[in-house]
Amino acid sequence: MAANNRRMSGKKGAQVGSGGQRRKGLEGKGPTPPAEMRKGHKKNRVASAKARQTSRRPAVRGRGGKSASELVVGRNPVYEALREGVPASTLYVQQFIDNDERVREALQLAAERGGINLMEAPRPELDRMTNGLNHQGLVLQVPPYEYAHPEDLLDAAADEGADPLIVALDGVTDPRNLGAVVRSVSAFGGHGVVVPERRAAGMTAGAWKTSAGTAARTPVARATNLTRALEAYKKAGVVVVGLAADGDVELTELEALAGPVAIVVGSEGKGLSRLVGETCDFRVRIPMPGGAESLNAGVAAGIVLYEAARRRA
Repeated sequence: MAANNRRMSGKKGAQVGSGGQRRKGLEGKGPTPPAEMRKGHKKNRVASAKARQTSRRPAVRGRGGKSASELVVGRNPVYEALREGVPASTLYVQQFIDNDERVREALQLAAERGGINLMEAPRPELDRMTNGLNHQGLVLQVPPYEYAHPEDLLDAAADEGADPLIVALDGVTDPRNLGAVVRSVSAFGGHGVVVPERRAAGMTAGAWKTSAGTAARTPVARATNLTRALEAYKKAGVVVVGLAADGDVELTELEALAGPVAIVVGSEGKGLSRLVGETCDFRVRIPMPGGAESLNAGVAAGIVLYEAARRRA
C-alpha cells in the first residue's frame, strides 16, 4: 500500500499552496503577433534584411529634393506620431520587449493604418540606429519628405484658375512654426509654402504633427536660393510682400493681397534677411494695439492669410 501511495504521489496536478500559478498560466497573453515580428519566422528574416538595407539607403532627390529619413524614438513619441498621422514606413520593436499598454497601442495603430512594416530587432541594433538614445524599445522610421519645386505652386494655382497665394519662410528654424504655417495655408486656400534649402526648418515629424494632417494636401517647396525664387515669382506676375515690424504699409491698406501674392515671413528674432527684404515689393506691418514687439511665424502668417482670403471672397 505504501508503494502504491508513492507511485500516486508522482502524478501531475495542482499542488496545495500553489498560489494560483496554474490559473495564471491559463490567462491570455494578447493577440498573436504578425509573422514579421515572430523570431525565426521566414517573414521576420526577410523583413529584417529589408529594414537594414532601407535604413542605410541614401535619400533619392527629386525635382524639389527629398529630406533624409527621420527616426522617432521612445514609446510616447512613437504613439503620438502614429496617432497624429505622421507618415511612417517601419516600426521597429525590440525583441522580448515588456509588452505594456503603450506598446500594444502603438502596434495596434500601426496595424490599423496599414502600409507600415513591423520589424523586431535586438536592443543593440536599436541602440546603433538611434545613436544610443533612450528608445524604450520602440523606433518609428519616417520616410523622406518629397519637396515640391517653387514653380509647382504656381502651376497648382493655374490648375485651379486662381491667383497664387503662397507663403515663403525666411530664416524660420522651428519645425512647429513650419507646421503651423502649413495648417494656415491649407485653412485659407493657399497653394503652398516655400522654405530655403539651408538653415531652415524642414518637414520633420514635428512639423507634420503641428500641421494636423494638412501637410498631406498642402505642398511644401524647397528653394536652393530663396531670393532667386522670389525674383522668379515676380517675373511671373506675383507681388512679393514681406512682413516687417517697421514696414511702410499697414496690412489693412495693402490692396495687393486681392491678387497673386507671395507673403514672406521672417524669423521672430531677426526678421527678414537683407537680400530677401530688398527683393520684396512691399514691406508690410501688422497693427498690434497691444504693443507686442513681434509675432511668431505661424501667428503672423495666419493673420495675413486671413486678410488675403477675406479680400478674395
